[in-house]
Amino acid sequence: MHRSPFACCFLAISLSLSGCGILSGDSDRQDTDEAAQQARWSEASVKQLRQAIDRRAVHALDRLHFEVEGQPDTAAGQEALTRSALRYAKAVAQGASDPAKLFTIYTVPGPSPDLHRGLAEALRKDKLGEWLDGLAPRDVNYTRLSRAYLALRNQSEAAGADIPNTAVPLKPGATDPRVPAIARQLVASDYLDPSSAQGDGYSPAIVRAVKHMQADYGIKPDGVIGKEALEILNLSDAERARALAVAMERMRWLDENAPPTRIDVNLASARLTYWRDGKVADMRKVVVGKPDAETPQLGSPIHRLVANPTWTVPRSIQNKEIEGKGAGYLRRNNMTWKDGWIVQQPGPRNSLGLVKFDMKNEHEIYLHDTPAKQLFKEAQRQRSHGCVRVEDAVGFATMLARDEGILDEWQKARRTGKESFVPLPREIPVRLFYQTVLFDDTGEPVIRADPYGWNDRVAAAIGFPANESPLLHPSASDMGP
Repeated sequence: MHRSPFACCFLAISLSLSGCGILSGDSDRQDTDEAAQQARWSEASVKQLRQAIDRRAVHALDRLHFEVEGQPDTAAGQEALTRSALRYAKAVAQGASDPAKLFTIYTVPGPSPDLHRGLAEALRKDKLGEWLDGLAPRDVNYTRLSRAYLALRNQSEAAGADIPNTAVPLKPGATDPRVPAIARQLVASDYLDPSSAQGDGYSPAIVRAVKHMQADYGIKPDGVIGKEALEILNLSDAERARALAVAMERMRWLDENAPPTRIDVNLASARLTYWRDGKVADMRKVVVGKPDAETPQLGSPIHRLVANPTWTVPRSIQNKEIEGKGAGYLRRNNMTWKDGWIVQQPGPRNSLGLVKFDMKNEHEIYLHDTPAKQLFKEAQRQRSHGCVRVEDAVGFATMLARDEGILDEWQKARRTGKESFVPLPREIPVRLFYQTVLFDDTGEPVIRADPYGWNDRVAAAIGFPANESPLLHPSASDMGP
C-alpha cells in the first residue's frame, strides 16, 4: 500500500489506537490512514502549538518545560511534532503527573480522551490551538482556580519577589493587617465561626481558634502565630500559588463525565457530597483516616446497605488496641471470639454504628455509622483507622433507600435488630479524593490545610520546589475502623 511521506508520522497513532482496541477491522484502519493524510503539520499549526504552550500558565503548568521538537518539512519532523503535541495535550487533559505512580493506592476514575484522533482532527481543520485550549476541565471551579493562580503569578512578578508573611509572630491582643486573612482561613477550616471574623484585631475568639489548630498539628497551643502556624494557614503568595496549582492538577485527574448519581468524599476537608441526577442532593460531615492510617483515594461503588452490622476487628486493631485487655473488656464492648477473630455484635455501641454502606474494593474501605458522634464536632476530622464515618448515617441510609425505591425493605431490616443485608437495585459510585481548595459563597477559592501532606508530591511533579507540609497530629481517636 502506498503511504505518502507524511503519513508515517501518524503510524504510531494508528498502532496505539489499534492496541487499545479502538480500531477494529480494515475499514477503521483505512479511515484513520485517510484522516492522517489530511492532518499534516504545517508552519501555521506549529505556531499554534507554540502559542498554546506559551499560555500554559493558564493551567498552572508554567513550571514545566514542554519542548516543541521537529519541523513540518520531513517525516521525522512530523513525528517529533506529534509527540510534542501529545505530551502537552495529555498534561492539559489528564494531568502532567500520574496519580497511580504518586500514590500507593489510587483508583479514582479519570478522563480518557482519544488524544490521537483529536489531534489528527484538529490538524486537519487547522484548529490546533482551539483544540488544545478545550482539553482542560470545563468546570467553572477550574476557571476560578486558573484566574486566582494567574493573579498571584502576576502579582509576584510585579512585586519582583514573593514577600513571605512569616517574619513577625502575631501575639494575642495585637492589631495586624494579616488578621482578616488569618480569620478567613480559620473559617474555611471550620475552626472559627464567620461572625467572629471581623476587623484586624487578634481577638479572643480568633486566639481560641488558633490554639485549637495548633493542638491539632502538634504545635504548642499558646495562640502565638509564628512560622509554623502561618505555613498551615497558607498565607504567602508562594504557598497559595502552589496550592492552587496542585488543585488544578487534581481536577485534571478526575473524569468530567462522572456519573450524575454518585457520592463524592473529599478526604482533605472530610466532607461528603451526594449527587442525584446531576444535582447536589445532600452534603454532610464525615470522619476519615488519620495520618498513618489515611483513607486511600478510591473509586468504589456502594452495592448494599447493611442494617445492624457486626464488626470483625482487623488484625492490626486487634493486635495494637485490644490484645491483652481481657474478657471483661470484650464483654463490655459486646465482643466475642469467632473462628480466631474478634467480632463485635450489633447494637448502638458497635463501632460501625447501626448501618454500614458496603463497597466493592479489595482494601476493605467503606462508609459507616459510628457511636463516636463527638468527632463530627472536630475541625479536622482525619481521626479514623481508614474507613469513612458518616454524620447521621442512619438518616443518610434512609435517604438513599428512599431514592432507590427500597425504603420498605430497609426499614424492615432495621427493625430486626440483627445484621441484615439490603441490596441496592443499582450500585452507587463513590469517589474518595483529596482536594485542599474549596470555594466560598462568592465562588472564590479558599485554601485549607493539607492534613496528610499529600500535596507535596503533586507539587514536586508539576515543577514546584520541594516542600514538607505540616502534618495533622490528632489526639482524639478510638478503636473503630
